Amino acid sequence: MKLLVTPEIFDLFPEAVLGVVIARGIDNAGDPGAVFAALRRQEDLVREAFAGVSIPDHPRIAPWREAYRRFGAKPKDYPSSIENLVRRVAKGHPLPHVNTLVDLYNTVSLRYLLPAGGEDLDWIKGDVLLTRAREDEPPVRLLGEPEERAPRPGEVIYTDRVSAICRRWNWKEADRTKLTLATRNAVLVLERLPPMTQAQLNDAVEELAHLVFTHCGGDVRTVLVDRGHPEADLT
Repeated sequence: MKLLVTPEIFDLFPEAVLGVVIARGIDNAGDPGAVFAALRRQEDLVREAFAGVSIPDHPRIAPWREAYRRFGAKPKDYPSSIENLVRRVAKGHPLPHVNTLVDLYNTVSLRYLLPAGGEDLDWIKGDVLLTRAREDEPPVRLLGEPEERAPRPGEVIYTDRVSAICRRWNWKEADRTKLTLATRNAVLVLERLPPMTQAQLNDAVEELAHLVFTHCGGDVRTVLVDRGHPEADLT
């Protein structure tokens, strides 16, 4: 099982980098108290930092809005995951507790202001591709949605051999591969576009890996995926 980024993604976004955390044999059902408290503290810091700040113009948000435009998505209607988190927190709406892994990647996402997401590897079928949607993509049910819908041709998606597992790059994930209390094997992905530096992404990836190992145990390792190294082994 691999995660691969197709050439057409790097043709559009040559400086994109994925920071991948692979966690196997973990316990995602432990006491979430300390993890959730850290998420709440990070929300307070973000709320303070964005007081009076134009969220769309922030240097960690604006590049994702431009990226969405480049593959045909309206960022006002379909905000990137990091813009969505920041907007919610800045309005005073706390993020819900989901499970330890989700709380951890949301905390790191807010701390470094970059998109983050995760999937249960035991529900992935075949390789994971970050690519652009074809005309014949099968419909997929996204988290919180009652019906299946097919991705729009040309939009950036994560997909396995069954269907998309995240639409519009990092906008919304599929229900099929979501992280749950029963998750034992997971892949978490942090995504970088300039002007975020490689060093800043590295720090975020290492922090997330450390947090996962501390709170979930198991075997945790990291890998970076970029134009020169477009795939990662997920086994």
